[in-house]
Amino acid sequence: MENTETPIGAPIWIDLLTSDMDRSVAFYGDLFGWTLEAPDGRDYGGYRNLLLDGVRIAGVMHKQPGMEMPDVWTVYLRSSDIKETLDLVRAAGGDVHLDAQEVYELGRFGLVMDPSGAAVGIWEPGTHRGFGRIAEPGAPCWFELHTRDLEAAAGFYEQAFAWPVHVVADEPGFRYRTHGEGDAQRAGIMDATDFLPEGVPAHWAIYFGTADADATIAKAQSLGATLLQGPDDTPYGRLATLTDPTGALFKLVQD
Repeated sequence: MENTETPIGAPIWIDLLTSDMDRSVAFYGDLFGWTLEAPDGRDYGGYRNLLLDGVRIAGVMHKQPGMEMPDVWTVYLRSSDIKETLDLVRAAGGDVHLDAQEVYELGRFGLVMDPSGAAVGIWEPGTHRGFGRIAEPGAPCWFELHTRDLEAAAGFYEQAFAWPVHVVADEPGFRYRTHGEGDAQRAGIMDATDFLPEGVPAHWAIYFGTADADATIAKAQSLGATLLQGPDDTPYGRLATLTDPTGALFKLVQD
């Protein structure tokens, strides 16, 4: 469906940092039908937008020399004033890794680390309003923080990003918070203490929609992806976790 307006603090954009731009673009193009937006003649340092049916859906960027980190998807949360948000991040116990950067009239962005150790981006939209489609096949459907410190993380996003935190579950084995409730939910925070492998830091995960999880998994594997978990039938849909051909983790959800 069309994403016309993103609430403050909710995910507004996603992008992929990759070690192989051509391979990543080809993979997601074949898997979800994404295409590269035509260049406009300005210098974005190699950053490109990806389109779904002509609508911006995600960004992609080749890793720069010296970036010693795995390939990764990043979630960006909406801010109405990025400098104010960065001050709130610091006050709430987060670390600012990249201060406010202006991208022409498109908007401003930054990158921070929450107190539980997860990286998350900030986007203050100008003319670039974020992803234009959501909750449909080939588009981002859900965004989820996996953390070992649920309460600290929930408090941070409430303070720094004005999250309307809703308690979904608070029992052994399943503790979960969301941004909003009911049909207004936009993202979740899961207590991942029991299943995050040792050495794997807290992180944001992105679920992409599919009409047929099994068929999409098979196609992804034929294109070089690795299936890590699933597909599993859950109350929230048929879910699977994969890594793309260069190692970036992503998830699938079939309603």
